[in-house]
Amino acid sequence: MTRRMIACLDVDYRDPAACAAAVTLLDWADAHPSGESVVHLGQVAPYEPGEFYRRELPCLLAVLETLPPIDVAVIDGYVWLDDAMKPGLGAHLYEALSRRTTVIGVAKSKFRGANHAQEVLRGTSARPLFVTSAGIPPKLAADYVRSMHGAHRIPSILARVDDLCRNAIFARP
Repeated sequence: MTRRMIACLDVDYRDPAACAAAVTLLDWADAHPSGESVVHLGQVAPYEPGEFYRRELPCLLAVLETLPPIDVAVIDGYVWLDDAMKPGLGAHLYEALSRRTTVIGVAKSKFRGANHAQEVLRGTSARPLFVTSAGIPPKLAADYVRSMHGAHRIPSILARVDDLCRNAIFARP
């Protein structure tokens, strides 16, 4: 099996600034990252209802520029927002990456109308994660997320990128 470069991405805000973080791994079950990267952005677009990607996408692209080429991007959120395949942040990222990089969205809450999302139960949690994807079948994406390291609902690498991002934004003056 060929090793893949997987990048788990997240963004945190302290308006008007943002911090984007990436934690990379070579195998879905890895307990420890192969690398980490943080990018501070001094000015980001304001939040616009229904246009979240306009705020977050430039941040994700900025942190991806610091990485070697990746095969898979895992984001906090949805690739597709509804059963009619309305594009979410992940779909916009997939397009920005010229459809060459698989994008997997892992959301912590159900988006109304996103009945297509694969529900993934992890650990002893009764609350699922909601997985969507572009570039691979959703069921396979859900299997990958299910296989990620950690005994809790949130895989340990996804918790790490969230912490890295959150700590970096508040450490910045």
